[in-house]
Amino acid sequence: MDVVKKLWGFCNTLRDEGMNYGQYIEQLTYLLFLKIASEKNLNIPKKYNWESLLKKAGTELLEHYQECLRELGKEGGILTDIFAGALSQFRSPINLKKLVDMIDEERWSAIDVDIKGEAYEGLLQKYAEEQKGAGQYFTPRPLIRAIVECINPEIGESIHDPAMGTGGFILGALEFILKKTNEGADLTREKNETLLKKTFSGNEIVLETKRLALMNMFLHGIQADVYYGDSLAEGPHVSQKHRVIMTNPPFGIKSGGNGGATRSDFNVTTSNKQLNFVQHIISNLENGGRAAMVVPDNVLFDSGAGTKIRQILLEDCNLHTILRLPVGTFTPYAAGVKANVIFFIKGEPTKEIWIYDLRTNIEKIAKRRKLTEKDFEEFVKLYKQEKRKEAERWKKFSLKDINDRNFNLDIFWLKDDSLDSGEYEEPEVILENIKESEEKILDYVDNILKEVVNGNGKGNGGK
Repeated sequence: MDVVKKLWGFCNTLRDEGMNYGQYIEQLTYLLFLKIASEKNLNIPKKYNWESLLKKAGTELLEHYQECLRELGKEGGILTDIFAGALSQFRSPINLKKLVDMIDEERWSAIDVDIKGEAYEGLLQKYAEEQKGAGQYFTPRPLIRAIVECINPEIGESIHDPAMGTGGFILGALEFILKKTNEGADLTREKNETLLKKTFSGNEIVLETKRLALMNMFLHGIQADVYYGDSLAEGPHVSQKHRVIMTNPPFGIKSGGNGGATRSDFNVTTSNKQLNFVQHIISNLENGGRAAMVVPDNVLFDSGAGTKIRQILLEDCNLHTILRLPVGTFTPYAAGVKANVIFFIKGEPTKEIWIYDLRTNIEKIAKRRKLTEKDFEEFVKLYKQEKRKEAERWKKFSLKDINDRNFNLDIFWLKDDSLDSGEYEEPEVILENIKESEEKILDYVDNILKEVVNGNGKGNGGK
């Protein structure tokens, strides 16, 4: 579509004058919001609305735009959420005028949601690639769609993502529900309002990403309750319960700050961020609630706190399914990470676990070999079976099997052909494994130091 090409093309123009993808997306966020707000007759102060920008040019436009950002950030509500701390990144008033005119040429509220999302999320993905290594990246849309189809969210359920990023799982859930309801045509006005205004929520720790998430939600007609802060820390979000949680927390073992280690609702104290996210989701699920969480391999086999948390997970929840993802699933953001999706229901103990191996003898995902929905077709079909039956890549393990393994869930049974061929793992996989090992060592050293310090403190106090 022309509008997509225009946005991409102009992004490259602004990059030539020093504006990166992230800055461009921020400016696009502010301007698109004002344009769509104008189309929908939302209550924006007249002095700072879209029409006020159209009337100006040159230095006057540049100064007025900065004033709009500053003043709208003081208005409260979603205006403050989107514009708080906003700054203009434009150096040239000519480029600002060109972008304003380009946006004004389209009636954005009339553009199909998928096309709007494609344009906006395409830019967001470029931004994520540019920020490679920063701990933020996209969950591939085919994986999101497979997870959502398995979880099967419904209108009336609270759907939450405690590490929402720019809202991929929320948008995936909306897309799924709309598809089931003839793109919303089968919904009553009341149910449609429930879906768009009372269904979705999320947490995001990075302010800029939260702002982008809110705008992404707005473009799709969603009014989501987005909490700004660390999901693993204490806060009002801790007491909230949700019927459905789907999430892909940031990879990396070591938590910043307290890492949620002091949370009163956590049963195990650890600085391992991934394990703490497992505890957080267990705590925030309603009884009978369903969850799907992307986790790196270490969550399935780490000893110590890992073993204790997996044991709690199996006792308090029905961990019924594990999906082993292909290597490279998160290319280009974390190409070497080996990851899985765990599916569980709170309030009933685990009796058996079904594992689908989509990794062994599967071509590595790379730029030349994209992840597609076809990759997940068999898994989704087997997952949704009323009476599950084993297949080559689909195997059942009893609770006794798991107990005998000391709660190690990193299970595989297929013969890896690459081992016989003498092939070695890709360099990025090896580097990722080294990085993970170093993080674990540092984590263990920190714990030992804390014990020594605490021990010495007690000893000194006793003298």
